[in-house]
Amino acid sequence: MGIIEVFFISIGVAMDAFAVSICKGLSMKKTSIKKSLIIASYFGIFQAGMALIGFILGKSFENFVTQIDHWIAFILLAFIGINMIKESLSKDEEGKNDDISFKTMIILAIATSIDSLAVGITFAFLEVKIIIAITIIGITTFLISYLGTIIGNKFGSRYEKKAETFGGIILILMGLKILIEHLFEL
Repeated sequence: MGIIEVFFISIGVAMDAFAVSICKGLSMKKTSIKKSLIIASYFGIFQAGMALIGFILGKSFENFVTQIDHWIAFILLAFIGINMIKESLSKDEEGKNDDISFKTMIILAIATSIDSLAVGITFAFLEVKIIIAITIIGITTFLISYLGTIIGNKFGSRYEKKAETFGGIILILMGLKILIEHLFEL
C-alpha cells in the first residue's frame, strides 16, 4: 500500500474527529488558536496511536490469517465506512459543549479513534510502513480537526454529516480497492 492510499485512509478515519471538532467549534462562543490546537492534538495523537496499537495486534496474528488478509481489510474498512454513513444519516445529535478538559477530550479522542484501531489491524496484513502511515494519520487528523473547530465556530453544523458520509465512502472504496487488487493480483 502506497502513501497515497494511506493518505486517503487517513482522511477517512479523520472524519469522525472532524465532525466532533465541528461540534466543539460550534459550541464555543469564540474559538481560540490554543483551544483548537488542544482539540486537534488529542485527535491526531489518538488516531496515530490507535493505528499503531491495531498494527501491533494485527502483526501478532499475522501468521494465522495471511491467506484471508485482503478479506479482513475489506470487511473492516467496509464495516467502519458503513457505520460512519449510518451515523451521518441518523437524526441523533451529539452533545455539544465548550469543555476541553482532559477527561472530556480523552473520551472523545478514544471514541473517534476506534476506527483507526481497525485500520491499523488491516495495515498489519498489507505492505505498509507503519511509522510513515501513523505519521500521515496523525498529521492529517490534526490538520482536519484544527480546521473542524474553526469551521464549526464560523459556519455551524451544516458540514458535520457530510464529512462523516464522505469519510465512510472513502473507507469503503479503499476496502474495495484492496480486495480487488488481491483477488485479481493487480
